[in-house]
Amino acid sequence: MIPYRDENPTLKPPLVTIAIVAVNVLVWLVVQGAGATLPLARSVCDLGLIPGELTGRVAAGAAVPMGGGLYCQLEGARNYWHIVSSMFLHGSWMHIIMNMWFFWIFGNNIEDSMGHGRFVVFYLGCGTAAALAQVAMDPASPVPVVGASGAISGVMGAYLVLYPRVRVYTLVPLGFFLTTIALPAWAMLGYWIVLQFLGGLPQLAGAQGNGGVAFWAHIGGFAVGAATIKLFANTSYLESRKQNPWTPRHVRWG
Repeated sequence: MIPYRDENPTLKPPLVTIAIVAVNVLVWLVVQGAGATLPLARSVCDLGLIPGELTGRVAAGAAVPMGGGLYCQLEGARNYWHIVSSMFLHGSWMHIIMNMWFFWIFGNNIEDSMGHGRFVVFYLGCGTAAALAQVAMDPASPVPVVGASGAISGVMGAYLVLYPRVRVYTLVPLGFFLTTIALPAWAMLGYWIVLQFLGGLPQLAGAQGNGGVAFWAHIGGFAVGAATIKLFANTSYLESRKQNPWTPRHVRWG
């Protein structure tokens, strides 16, 4: 299911949400060469999070295939700042488009709940927790982990807690056709997190990751976002939502 809008107007312009989307797109275009083979491989190798390096469980000099005949030669250094840099990198056009799309649907309302400054801290905190969850589940992996999806998963977990009954309109493929359905947020996001658990089960059983989707980053970010949102959201905002769960449609930015 691909969400395309929700019935959840915001009261303030989502300046941080817009800025985060802009930074991700700028990094993709300038640093990663819009997916060109060499700059993409170099950025992922140099700035991606490598669990085995963070834990000291891969040897310096190990070579990781990057596709197209390219290899990432590991230095063995514990570059902790790669936890943050990896959040602004992506592996393909589809990767960044889907991440930014989900972030735009759900991020503006979470920013609205806590304000701009707190949202920056919340977003980076969820992304950090997501990265550490992936490292914990696959500590010896030499494969670079990149993407904003861990932080965005935290935003989605927060959305589930604050707005479980808000309707989310989604695209659902039926063979060669697309149809749309409106679901409460708890159904759409609940379905999504169940898929992440199912995808992460092989690693839970001890299988080694070999690239692809960082399911445990999604799960870790989602859990931390859901668990901490009440600490970040403004009390006055939460009280107003209790009294009037559906914000009037005319009070909307954008």
